[in-house]
Amino acid sequence: MNNLVKAFESRKKERELSRDAIRKSNYLKNTKLDVPKGLYEKCPNCSETVNMKVMYDDKFICKHCGEHFRMRAIDRINITADLGTFIEKGLGYITLNPLFNEGYDEKIKKNQDKTNLDEAYIYGYAKINGQPCVIGVMDSYFLMGSMGSVVGEKVTKSFEYAIYKKLPIIIFTASGGARMQEGIYSLMQMAKTSAAVLKHSEHGLLYISVLTHPTTGGVTASFASLGDITLAEPNALIGFAGPRVIEQTINQKLPEGFQKSEFLQEKGFVDRVVKRSDLKDTLSLLLEMHRGY
Repeated sequence: MNNLVKAFESRKKERELSRDAIRKSNYLKNTKLDVPKGLYEKCPNCSETVNMKVMYDDKFICKHCGEHFRMRAIDRINITADLGTFIEKGLGYITLNPLFNEGYDEKIKKNQDKTNLDEAYIYGYAKINGQPCVIGVMDSYFLMGSMGSVVGEKVTKSFEYAIYKKLPIIIFTASGGARMQEGIYSLMQMAKTSAAVLKHSEHGLLYISVLTHPTTGGVTASFASLGDITLAEPNALIGFAGPRVIEQTINQKLPEGFQKSEFLQEKGFVDRVVKRSDLKDTLSLLLEMHRGY
């Protein structure tokens, strides 16, 4: 138990010391950004080569075709929250290995070092165009944003923090679903996070869910689909099982664009598809309308 407490305190101090320096560097233009695949990447849609350092100013949208690139959680916060307003909460969580899965501890440590995150979800207080709220963001660069016990706990705590502060909450989802290395402990988070959404709603508070590419599996089947208002970025893959699995199961060809955000908007699953360049203003308008109500 003493070793666990020491590890907790050590990780918490490391995170607190490094987070501000990383955020400041990301706010500054013409500085070295944390680009996981390198400085240059090929657009998955049009195959044009793009400079990821320049892409930061363009909110990670391809200037050639408008494709929305995947983003790190910290970059998402930087382009959404007003400068200097984000205060991170829920630091110092330690991911355990309840099923003693071989190599899982090493995988977690590798992803923590690569992303400088405790886990695949961060949240905190922020303002968007002056409107106060709680923001939570999933990071798909941390084990594909999969939801294990710590992610589920932090999502739940973000709703509880929003209740405590009497604030609306906005969550950006990007996930491959439940984390298979944690088995049933991961699946239990679906019920846990859904209960937190209900508790937040019972206090008359607003929850905006923003679905980004990709949002799949247990995350889609729980808190991601329970927003009072559900927005999505263009061309985002949203669903439970993948299209190929569904086709093999039902032995039918799926419609064109099935599980893409535009298709889901037509079917009423998504309220509106919003370009990333318009998302901050859209969110602040919704927050302002809710505050007035």
